[in-house]
Amino acid sequence: MKGYAHPETLVDTPWLAAHLDDPKVRVVEVDVDTKAFEEGHAPGAVGWNWQTQLCDTVTRDIIPRAGVERLLAESGIANDTTIVLYGDNNNWFACWAFWQLKVYGHRDVRLLDGGRKKWLAEGRPLTTAPTAAAPARYRAPEPDSSLRAFLHEVRAHHASDAWALVDVRSPDEYSGKLLSPPGLAETCQRGGHIPRARSIPWGKNCADDGTFKSAADLRALYEGAGVTRDKGVIAYCRIGERSSLSWYALKYLLGYPTVQNYDGSWTEWGNLVSAPVARGEQP
Repeated sequence: MKGYAHPETLVDTPWLAAHLDDPKVRVVEVDVDTKAFEEGHAPGAVGWNWQTQLCDTVTRDIIPRAGVERLLAESGIANDTTIVLYGDNNNWFACWAFWQLKVYGHRDVRLLDGGRKKWLAEGRPLTTAPTAAAPARYRAPEPDSSLRAFLHEVRAHHASDAWALVDVRSPDEYSGKLLSPPGLAETCQRGGHIPRARSIPWGKNCADDGTFKSAADLRALYEGAGVTRDKGVIAYCRIGERSSLSWYALKYLLGYPTVQNYDGSWTEWGNLVSAPVARGEQP
């Protein structure tokens, strides 16, 4: 599939249409617009709310281990279930869910290439009926922290030639003209970017129909910006959802060996006292 390193992590719309009734597959929709699922979703899909179900609602963090066990069990997902994720905005939060499921070691997680956008464009079946999932049993291992970049690691690596930082936000966020995308609340005290980070907006990973570009096109995109597979890569955005998409493209489509998602992202770095900040467009 388009020369990807791990094509098994991606499915197309015909594949999903043929597996909607497969008892070994659970389809999950995760949208930026948390009301979209109720307006119509793929038959048999369950919906996850990124604001309440995919995070620790008290401490700013990803979903805790007990929470992921409960969420998956309630969604009818066992450890051997194939999970197919899709969502709006070219799979922003579907990728965030994918990343978290890999942090917790779920073996078979896949993305619907093109997400909700392509499913709707092709006139695929939708329903507003809630999905009644029979509860399952799920046990998660300890989280794999190697897939995350924490603040101390970003501080240590951002000036190193052995690492590349990828800022996936819009050019105006990168330059400091905007603190956050319009309508999104999480923000920061200072605009700009982490020094030496390369601006490669998340949307450049995708074609107009929402599907991922070919491996050759992705390789040209990243290597052309000096982000090569011999370096460790840290992707970041504002809260970690857009950078999850770029993390996925680098790790699973291009097969880069060391890729981390900095989910603290700019709402952490841009609020730190004395953190170095660069402004202006990419040279």
